[in-house]
Formats: sequence, structure tokens, C-alpha cells
Amino acid sequence: MRFQTFAAALVLILLSAAWLTLDDDRGKTAAYATAPSLARPPADADLSCQVAYVHDGDSLRCQDGIRIRLHAVAAREKDETCARGHPCPAASAAAATLALKRLTEGRDLACRSIGRSYDRVTAICWTPEGTEVNCAMIRSGTTEIWPRYDRQTPICA
Repeated sequence: MRFQTFAAALVLILLSAAWLTLDDDRGKTAAYATAPSLARPPADADLSCQVAYVHDGDSLRCQDGIRIRLHAVAAREKDETCARGHPCPAASAAAATLALKRLTEGRDLACRSIGRSYDRVTAICWTPEGTEVNCAMIRSGTTEIWPRYDRQTPICA
């Protein structure tokens, strides 16, 4: 019985180590790979975005000038602050920005518009492979889910 417990623990350790290693040449961690992935983005995506620039850990700009705020995702501001009453992730703003850049910069995203916030479209976005960007950012550990907005329109579904 002890051997079975030891073997099970060893398997869990090895799986954890594999999960933490890099999964491709773009430098994305395996955490991105754990985000829900579809064969392709959903049919109800109503906005196409060729990512030109990542502003911070929860917003980006498309080539056509549209600014997108990731729905239900909270990242620190560039100056490392968090607004009062907003979720405040432990990860730095720089870490969240880098994670979003690695996942999206220069890529074509399919997005579903949810609303507007400060002259930005709030949206849930997917990579061409079907990875939900919003969820991947939460699972990367660099951002937090914003429960108030997630209750309205859930991400990581």
C-alpha cells in the first residue's frame, strides 16, 4: 500500500513539473495550454482583431484602432497600483503585460463583444487555435478573475 501511495505522489510531481515547463517556441507556459481550447473560435464571435499592441495585462489595441479590454479580467495598472474596490492580483503589471504579449501580440483574435468600458470594447477573445485568452490570462497567475463581471457573462466556460 505504501508503494502505491509513493507511486501516485511521484506521478503527481512529474505531471506538475511537466505542466510548468515551456510548451512551445513562443515561450508560452503550459498554463496557457490548460485554458479551454476549442477546435476553433466560437461562431458567435463578432469582432476580429489583429493585435497591434498590448497596453497592459488586460487590454490591447487592434490594427484597425479598436481598443479591447478583456472581460472579467483584472490586472495591476502599469504603475503597479490597483484601483480601490477592484481585484488586485499579486503578480506585477509587467508580468501580466508580458503574459498577454506572449499569448496575443501580432496574432489574429476572434472576439465576442460584451460591452464598453472607457472607450474600449469589453470582450472575450480566442486565438486561432481556440484558446480563450481571458481564461488563459487568469490561469497564467498574472491576473485575477473579476467576479462581478464573470457572474454577468462567465469566462472559462
